[in-house]
Amino acid sequence: MNVLHVADGIDPSLGGGTAERTFQLAMALRRIGVGCTVLCTDQGLGDTRRTELASVRLVAVPSLFQRFLLPAISGRRIAELVSEADIVHVTGHWSVLGARVCLAAQRLNKPYMYCPAGSLRLFGRSAWFKRLYNKLVGRRIVLGAARCVSVTELEREQFHEYGVTDERILLLPNGVFPNSEIVPNPQGFRASHGLQGRQVLLFLGRLNPIKGPDLLLEAFASLAARYPLTTLVFAGADEELGEPLRAEVARLGLVERVLFIGFIAGQIKQDALAAADLLVVPSRREAMSLVALEAGLCGTPVLLTDQCGFDEVARVGAGAVVAAQALAIAAGIEQLLSTSDELPARGEKLRQLVLEHYTWDGLILKAGQCYEELTGVPFRSTPDDEAAAK
Repeated sequence: MNVLHVADGIDPSLGGGTAERTFQLAMALRRIGVGCTVLCTDQGLGDTRRTELASVRLVAVPSLFQRFLLPAISGRRIAELVSEADIVHVTGHWSVLGARVCLAAQRLNKPYMYCPAGSLRLFGRSAWFKRLYNKLVGRRIVLGAARCVSVTELEREQFHEYGVTDERILLLPNGVFPNSEIVPNPQGFRASHGLQGRQVLLFLGRLNPIKGPDLLLEAFASLAARYPLTTLVFAGADEELGEPLRAEVARLGLVERVLFIGFIAGQIKQDALAAADLLVVPSRREAMSLVALEAGLCGTPVLLTDQCGFDEVARVGAGAVVAAQALAIAAGIEQLLSTSDELPARGEKLRQLVLEHYTWDGLILKAGQCYEELTGVPFRSTPDDEAAAK
């Protein structure tokens, strides 16, 4: 089987969770010997991610307009890539590249799976463009999908709003890959940022309104005086809120209590997650928090909002789930910090939950079952098939 994965970007430095989900799906396919091509723009694509994708056929095209990512690729080339694939898997809504691939798949009668990754509803900037996009092509490509992929149960109702019935929806949550080659060094991270002896609250994500870092700062400001040994660390790329957050920190007199360390990845990211006493995910909207799963691999508990699609955290006692409001986030943080001796046990509960249910090597088999059902092509070759191919 050959799968064509499509996303606007494949590097998490600018592509975020959609890029990481696509990357992890592609790598999980390669680990079990399934053919995979990734089509994306080269937005933010660095040497590290290119090296990681060495075993995957990567087609990264330039973009003519960065704001809306107009991909510089011909219709003929898209048709070739779609024709070569047994099935197409598109991740992300509001994507010109994704739309062009879906329309090509429709013309060529090629089945495609469509995963908006939590972005079906209008939110944030460019509302006028998104309404026009949906009118021209968005609804058509959603309704034309052989399967619509929901990351969480919350996303199912969003598909219903587009007229998609339950039998055409596949629930495929986010996952992680436990990489034994990366051994976290929490003490090294603490030493490099002067955090020895401090209690660390970590935010890991873009400094963008949808991610809620402003809500977290407001919550922390209300608690800072009562928790003098606690430091808040913002780890993420500057976007709309980078400068406003720094200005607010200065205004509040919290410069010594709040750190901005920029985008981190790879070893440093794992070090940060392991060093944190608590990861806070204050998102106003999120398909399903990938960083919460990554924290689980490091045994770090999380507090997240009820917009993150991962309420199991609270049900298993691995942290807390609160409303996406500063007061609620503050109350949740205080609840967890007031029993800080229980945080390691909560982190271990999250680790067990992630390992049992949210690894890509397990989830890819669920995706593969759907690929096989839609195409009639075996997902993985049997020993007899492999012998015949030789």
